[in-house]
Amino acid sequence: MNDHPTRRSVVLGTLVACASVTGAAAGDEDDPRKEKRPQKGDLLVFSEGERAGQTITPDDLKVGEPPVHAWPKDAANAIVRDGSRLNEVLLVRLDPDELDEDTRPRAAGGIVAYSAICSHAGCPVTAWIKATEGNDEVFKCMCHNSEYDPRRGAQVVFGPAPRRLAALPLVIKDGALVIAAPFIGKVGGQQG
Repeated sequence: MNDHPTRRSVVLGTLVACASVTGAAAGDEDDPRKEKRPQKGDLLVFSEGERAGQTITPDDLKVGEPPVHAWPKDAANAIVRDGSRLNEVLLVRLDPDELDEDTRPRAAGGIVAYSAICSHAGCPVTAWIKATEGNDEVFKCMCHNSEYDPRRGAQVVFGPAPRRLAALPLVIKDGALVIAAPFIGKVGGQQG
C-alpha cells in the first residue's frame, strides 16, 4: 500500500483549504453589521493612517488641530462599521466657548462629530481650511466647494450644499469617545 498522497488528494485538499480561507475573509467583508449606521454606545476608531482601527480618546484631539476621520465601532462585538462610506465621521476639537447653544449639548469636551459626506452630491468632506468668507477654519468638500462651520452645527457657510452635515452626539465614557445617539439629520446627498 502506498502512503504517499495522490495528486488528486493534494489538489482537492488545497482547493478546500483555499475555499475556506476565502469564504471566511469574504464573510467578514460581507457582514451586514459593518454597514449599520452609528449606534448609541459605539466607540470611534481612526479610519486611516498608522492608528487605523485604534480607539480614539479625547487626548487624541487638540484644539486647533485638523479634524480626524473615524469609523464607529460596536463596543459589544468589536465590529467596525466601515461597510458603508456613509458611516465615516469627522471629529474635531474646538474651544467649547466657540460652540453655539445648539451644538454645545452634542459636544464632549469641545469635541464635535459630523458626517464626513457632503450634503450636496455625496462627496467626501476632506479639507480643513480658512473659510472663504470669514476667519474661522471650516470643513470643506473639494468637489463643489461647500463649506461647513462645525461651531454652528456644521451649517453651510459657502457653496451649493442644501443643508448642514449630519451631527453625531458624543459623550466621554471610560476615557473614550462614545456615540450618544444616532446621526441627527440626513447623511450625504440624500434627497429630503
